[in-house]
Amino acid sequence: MISESLLQSFRETAVLRGSFTTRAGKSTDYYIDKYLFETDPYLLDAITDKMIELFPDAATYDRIAAPELGAVPLAALLSVKLKKPYIIVKKEQKGYGTGRLIEGVCESGESVVLVEDILTTAGAALRACRIVEELGIKIIKLVAVVDREEGAAQNIADRGYDYDALIRRADLLNE
Repeated sequence: MISESLLQSFRETAVLRGSFTTRAGKSTDYYIDKYLFETDPYLLDAITDKMIELFPDAATYDRIAAPELGAVPLAALLSVKLKKPYIIVKKEQKGYGTGRLIEGVCESGESVVLVEDILTTAGAALRACRIVEELGIKIIKLVAVVDREEGAAQNIADRGYDYDALIRRADLLNE
């Protein structure tokens, strides 16, 4: 469980009030700016320490996976802390270089914990899961920093994945 002091630091650093549109196209009166908490070394360190508590036993997975771009700093730091390699799942295949959808080393038959920064409907996370699974890699669990509680948990459950989030909307907004 996240401490009230860490939750308060997160609120003060990354929660903006106003009129915004989410990735899912919904209007909202608050916005969680992932770049504000992911670029703060102290907050990022504390958040990833708490995320580790949500991870399954290290023997159950081979790697960490992260959809680009927002989850990559999380995966990089978790990789260092857990001594597990990570992969990056790209948003789209590029027409140059290797043209890979996944960067980093991974092989069919391996398993991953997929990390995500902020979930609204979980569309980007589930797309990343599909790409990873198409390569024969098993998703053990999804771990997020924030669940905005706007459908992500149900969408993830509908796909049959184990899931947890460090912070939920109700906690974040003192509801």
